[in-house]
Amino acid sequence: MHHPLDLLVHGGDVLTMDASGTVVTDGAVAVRAGEIVEVGPADRLRAAHEAAQEIDARGCLVLPGLVNSHTHLAMNLMRGSADDVTLQGFLARVVPREAELLTPRAVAAATRAAVAESVRAGVTTALDMYWFHEAAEEVAREAGWRLLTGLTFMDVPGVPDGRPYAERISLAGAQLAARTPAPGTRPVLCAHSTYTLAPAQIAEIAALARAHDALLHIHAAENAAEVTTVTEKYGMRPVELLDSIGVLGPDTLLAHAVELTDDEIALLARTGTPVAHCPVSNLKLGCGIARVPDLLDAGVTVGLGTDGAVASNTLDLLHVLHVAALVHKAGGDPTAVGAERAVRLATIDSARALGLDAALGSLEAGKRADLIVVGLDRPHLAPRHDPYSTLAYAAGAADVRDTVVDGRVLMRDRTLLTVDEEEAVRGLREAAGEPAGAGDGAAPGAAAHGNGARA
Repeated sequence: MHHPLDLLVHGGDVLTMDASGTVVTDGAVAVRAGEIVEVGPADRLRAAHEAAQEIDARGCLVLPGLVNSHTHLAMNLMRGSADDVTLQGFLARVVPREAELLTPRAVAAATRAAVAESVRAGVTTALDMYWFHEAAEEVAREAGWRLLTGLTFMDVPGVPDGRPYAERISLAGAQLAARTPAPGTRPVLCAHSTYTLAPAQIAEIAALARAHDALLHIHAAENAAEVTTVTEKYGMRPVELLDSIGVLGPDTLLAHAVELTDDEIALLARTGTPVAHCPVSNLKLGCGIARVPDLLDAGVTVGLGTDGAVASNTLDLLHVLHVAALVHKAGGDPTAVGAERAVRLATIDSARALGLDAALGSLEAGKRADLIVVGLDRPHLAPRHDPYSTLAYAAGAADVRDTVVDGRVLMRDRTLLTVDEEEAVRGLREAAGEPAGAGDGAAPGAAAHGNGARA
């Protein structure tokens, strides 16, 4: 017998998402000290190992935890308050509201609910661009959830934390110098965009990030109006501007990148710059459809993101995966983004977009033990012809049964183990200023015995 395992997940069909697309039917994943030590046939691994804890995944799919490559977690505070508007109209509503609502305590409360929502949806890692990131990090640590975040830069009046740019860049340097990244993470700096920061500021933030092997995350080319604004101000489109100041490269992740020219796609490919694709947010804000098939054909790494829950109204990355698999077929090519490709976008490709594919995104020995179990016992998931098609076109967050991060079980049998869900929802409502008791009783017109809780 080998040294005992901490966890053995066995009996399901294991979609490893490795480079060969290996699927282990009736497979198992062996975990010790937060790391995958072996993936193989269930009968062999069960015979070879004792485990302190087991998850019986028979009749289920086992796959890597989903990686949300672009979000603003605590924006769930404003979910439903900025709908049916353009990106510019959205910003006009949201930015002033952030100045009113956001405090470290509010961000902590909102992030706790966002973590609960994400764990339920099988998301094990997220890249978060938002204010008071220290509060979000503490909540994620308490829940055992993998969060990548760092200081956010916007040089505009009335930022929620009140810090001027000079103070912020100094603080960023001190925080990066003091940080020792945990396995499966890396430091992050978030520069909001080319329309809220000057080129010299973005260049300075990027230089600081590179000095500390940090990821630089920035919105770019989200819609046509943004491109026009930046072009009129600087004589260059957002991606061209970022290239002119030497910011593009593998350690800079662009959010959205909807409005791209052929030359800009070639530029992203040549510089190795990845993109976080957020199709639900892009559709809802009328931004358009990113040229993902062209980006993939050019060799650009594309991950998937939910964006914030005020822009997309959801942190369900399986839903985003579903939309990504569908929306690009609208041009007439049903193979534009196939089912397996879509699942890869949400797992190994998102991990690659973060520069963490050596540790995350696939189930392979030596990687962090982030995985989910998707139950297949419900009518909408039967029969089982193709696991990728099931995930891309039929499954949803409610089908995620178990969620594991770093070998720690955060959800088992659809029960959250590290977040008090009722308390998290109460805290979110209070932080959002919802009147006491709202959402607790029957909705107007609902039967007294019905499920009348408001969303």
